[in-house]
Amino acid sequence: MPQPRLLLIDDEPALAEYLANAARSSGFNPVITAQDREFREAFLANRPEMVALDLGMPVDGIELTRFLADQDYRGPVLIVSGFDRRVLESAFRLGEALGLNMAGPVEKPVRLEELEELLAKLKATLVP
Repeated sequence: MPQPRLLLIDDEPALAEYLANAARSSGFNPVITAQDREFREAFLANRPEMVALDLGMPVDGIELTRFLADQDYRGPVLIVSGFDRRVLESAFRLGEALGLNMAGPVEKPVRLEELEELLAKLKATLVP
């Protein structure tokens, strides 16, 4: 069985690669994007099994959450961000209210072992 795709967006290349490495270790095939348009195009071209969003970028992570809801996306949506915990919880609740399968949120910086453990648990929930 091919590895499930994890589409992630983060405008900080080092952090995006950190998350991608954790995803690879957890059995995902990560696709890294850094811009809104690039994320949307990658999503529409090859719908991923899971998505990871950074809220604190020039692009609004909340808008991407709405985009995913508009696409009737059913895979896990993981929020990984350096924002205050209250902001992360609010974004999480919004995603749930929009009908998304929200995971996390995870505050940056996150330990690699914690991230790998969470991703492995989420991978186990995916329907092949």
